[in-house]
Amino acid sequence: MQPILANYTASITELKKSPTQLLKDAGDEAVAILNHNVASAYLVPSSLYEKMMEIVDDYYLKQEVEEALKDTSKPIRVELDELLS
Repeated sequence: MQPILANYTASITELKKSPTQLLKDAGDEAVAILNHNVASAYLVPSSLYEKMMEIVDDYYLKQEVEEALKDTSKPIRVELDELLS
């Protein structure tokens, strides 16, 4: 059985009827859209989506930093002002 990863659920029929009301009722949380009691999609408010994208961006940046730290070549000293210009 597939887990439902949201506190709020709605059927596809409810989504067709009033997507705006679903978002309003859920506040800043995602809504699992169910088809025959199985999550087929998630309706995500824009504020939550933006937070999710920030987390994903931070994750990828962390991966790049970790890869750079593995580099054993001699570091180059750079002043902050040089990077900003």
